[in-house]
Amino acid sequence: MPKKRMEFKAIIPEITMSIRNQRKIVLLFALWLTLLPIMAQKGYQAKLPDIEEKAYYTLEDFNRVDKFDVHIHINTVQPYFIHQAIKDRFFFLDIVDDRPFGVPMDEQQAFAKIHLTNFPNQMNFATTFKVSNWNQKDWVATTIAHLKKSFAQGAIAVKIWKNIGMDLRNENGDFVMVDHPRIDSLLTFLSDNDIPLLGHNGEPRDCWLPLEEMTFNQGYYGAHPEYHMYLHPEYPSYEDQINARDNMLKKHPNLNFMGAHLGSLEWSLEELAKRLDAYPKMRVDITRMPNLKLHTFNDRQKTREFFITYQDRLIYGTDMAINPTDKPAELKDRIHQKWLDEWAFLVTDRPLELKGYGQLKGLKLPREVIDKIYFKNASRLLGFTKKE
Repeated sequence: MPKKRMEFKAIIPEITMSIRNQRKIVLLFALWLTLLPIMAQKGYQAKLPDIEEKAYYTLEDFNRVDKFDVHIHINTVQPYFIHQAIKDRFFFLDIVDDRPFGVPMDEQQAFAKIHLTNFPNQMNFATTFKVSNWNQKDWVATTIAHLKKSFAQGAIAVKIWKNIGMDLRNENGDFVMVDHPRIDSLLTFLSDNDIPLLGHNGEPRDCWLPLEEMTFNQGYYGAHPEYHMYLHPEYPSYEDQINARDNMLKKHPNLNFMGAHLGSLEWSLEELAKRLDAYPKMRVDITRMPNLKLHTFNDRQKTREFFITYQDRLIYGTDMAINPTDKPAELKDRIHQKWLDEWAFLVTDRPLELKGYGQLKGLKLPREVIDKIYFKNASRLLGFTKKE
């Protein structure tokens, strides 16, 4: 027999053994897959990589993931909220407003500076500016000087509030809108220095609708008719507010801008998508969560696709107001439950109840989308980095 043929004949047993081993491996893997459900019921953990686990988070991952809440208002020196944020692995932005009610602007900022000193790794704050001196000739210079002082004290962003457009009037009694030429000087300063602007411009569209046509705000506007714009047609319209904000963004294309409350376009994902397409540096927070749940209730697939398409432009936030309390345990539980419930809506597909409408399934967004919405997008907007 030729030598080469003898060598081939000699390795036949090895080839046969290799095939047998491969068959054993395939059978063992099939057996492992069959036993998986039984192992799960018994409480055993699978040791091989789980594709589903890599692609999506679970409810149980809530305490394992760093998160960012971009819209918080702290109206107290008490640190209870921050203690809960640390426990739930939440970083956050405390936002100062120029409100005509509640805690004054300067006092809000004083609280923010105290907390920033005590918890520099957990938070940052956004300052604002007053408009009570609007009709003074030096308003622009005085406002920029105030902002520079705030930045030196630790502020990293600026909030512009709905009083511009819905309350502020000039010396002739005309409403001042957010695209006013005097505000341009301020916005140019922010744009040139890459300082983020957070804009609460206008109100939800419900504010301009009859009570019976509203989605979620009947109780509030029914109890506060002075703020129900449907009853005050002499005030700027909803369209006036949105057009002024859009015009502001057209004039300042390099402005690092985040529209609060879904950019006051909570009622229509199509209208919001138009703005995100038109203004590449515009982002929005998702603080009007009931509206997003309603969109999901009406068309889950469309809402899920919106989140995935605009995953780089959406930022998690709650707009929680943290007031003084003598029941810190209740405060912490309320905060934790809100954060956990909204995590469940975005991360899982479990059934959820939308009051007044019915049951819906959570969006179960991919893990990479969740990472952006819950941390990366806020970090890019604010230049925020975790400190070890």
